[in-house]
Amino acid sequence: MVRAMKMRLRIGLVGDFDPTVTAHQGLGPALALASGAENLPMEVEWLPTPSLAEGPDNVLRSRDGIWCVPKSPYDSTHGALEAIQFARRNGIPFLGTCGGMQHAIMEFTESVLGTHAEHQELCPEAKDPVIHLLACSLVEQTGVVHFAPGSRLQEIYGSRQAQEGYHCRFGLNPVYTDQLEAAGLQITGRDEAGEARAVELAGHPFFIGTLFQPERSGLTGVAHPLIRAFLRAATESPSRS
Repeated sequence: MVRAMKMRLRIGLVGDFDPTVTAHQGLGPALALASGAENLPMEVEWLPTPSLAEGPDNVLRSRDGIWCVPKSPYDSTHGALEAIQFARRNGIPFLGTCGGMQHAIMEFTESVLGTHAEHQELCPEAKDPVIHLLACSLVEQTGVVHFAPGSRLQEIYGSRQAQEGYHCRFGLNPVYTDQLEAAGLQITGRDEAGEARAVELAGHPFFIGTLFQPERSGLTGVAHPLIRAFLRAATESPSRS
């Protein structure tokens, strides 16, 4: 009852809307299902990446949660990275799915590790891209994700594993794993072969990236546990104080 009386959550979707993209079709229904399940009224606004390239603070300051959504390359890679950096630095609950996870890793690599981060989709000839072409495409694939013991994801799902759907061809280059984890970006979801499928940022109120697309749950009428957890975290966002 107390949460229902609070002002509406303001959720910003960082990305460039395309009605033909399955993940984009699922986002609205998925958020509505999660909002209803949690009894948390909300308003959702798409934030095109070019609008974030210059001065994202003014656009993002009032957002209670920031979700960097699939479909990349983004119209502005810089805009997407700026939004992710804002959420990371300011303790704003953040969810990055598919391309959103990839760009969260890029932002962390550049800002925290101080290493230039290449994405092989954007630069096919990159020598050591932090985001590289996967050996096996995950376009319209499903698979089991194993969650690290004690991880936020294990807590959210109430399980050590889950079946999730994908639509991507790129992911974390494993040569960067040790550096990322030493700096605080933990690999907390892996596939059957041990490859990274989800990350969490240590010390942040809620900063999770997944290569899979939980928003697809909106097309099956399921209130996804990760999206519900994201909205719960948004109720404690610094923007609401």
